[in-house]
Amino acid sequence: MRYLTRFTFPDAEEEASFFLGVKRTCYDSYYPFGMLSKRELSALDFDPVTILYGGNGSGKTTALNVIAEKLALHRDARYNRSSFFEDYLRRCDFCAPGPIPRESRVITSDDVFDFMLDLRAVNEGVDRRREELFQEYLRDKDPRNPFRYRTMDDYEQLKRTNLARSKTQSQYIRTRLNDNLREQSNGESAWFCFTSRIRENALYLLDEPENSLSPQRQTELAQFLEDSARFYGCQFIIATHSPFLLAMRGARIYDLDADPAVPRRKWTELPAVRAYRDFFRLHESEFD
Repeated sequence: MRYLTRFTFPDAEEEASFFLGVKRTCYDSYYPFGMLSKRELSALDFDPVTILYGGNGSGKTTALNVIAEKLALHRDARYNRSSFFEDYLRRCDFCAPGPIPRESRVITSDDVFDFMLDLRAVNEGVDRRREELFQEYLRDKDPRNPFRYRTMDDYEQLKRTNLARSKTQSQYIRTRLNDNLREQSNGESAWFCFTSRIRENALYLLDEPENSLSPQRQTELAQFLEDSARFYGCQFIIATHSPFLLAMRGARIYDLDADPAVPRRKWTELPAVRAYRDFFRLHESEFD
């Protein structure tokens, strides 16, 4: 599925026309002007899975943020916006065969990190409550602490006392308190963030989703994204340099590290992937 087929950015000539009307002494940054045009990136065409490859400073995150804002996609974490962001967006355009689905969104590394922090905070709150219930269980279970039901105001305590005296400690805690939402590592939490937010029939922009994911989890994420695009009507635009994601079948890959143009590349042609290949070839005998 392709909800977005093409996106255009202002080229160097358009940017130069804009700068003629700006008082240069007032600002020390014109971001995102000049970021993509210096790589001669004026347009991107999209497939069901499109990948923007490049290192830090290549402009792949900038391109994602510009596309997300132009399409008014939902996002959680804030990002840096300069005084010229709106001016830049007005000079961008896109082609879409129909309306962009409302469920579409951008998921950044900051979104994943915030998700993990929120999940940890919830779990820590559950842990504190579990300790409180443990003390409550000991108190209500103790026969030296008899409870007498006098009024309806005592009904809830009566239920707790009867429950404590009819259950083991673990049964009591589980009855009174749900288990922690997720007892998991950061990698598992990051994986859960993606699988819980990506739904059917929508456009998703993912910024370096490999962060916090082990190689095994990256492989699983790649398969999840492939299946979502193939069977569940999703389209993905991904900024990454992970070889596990770059190897996704049928992905259209743009090399933003190329200077000055931004050519399409096979994943096996990319420098980061070849660096992995050369490293493992060098140590091949150690695997025997």
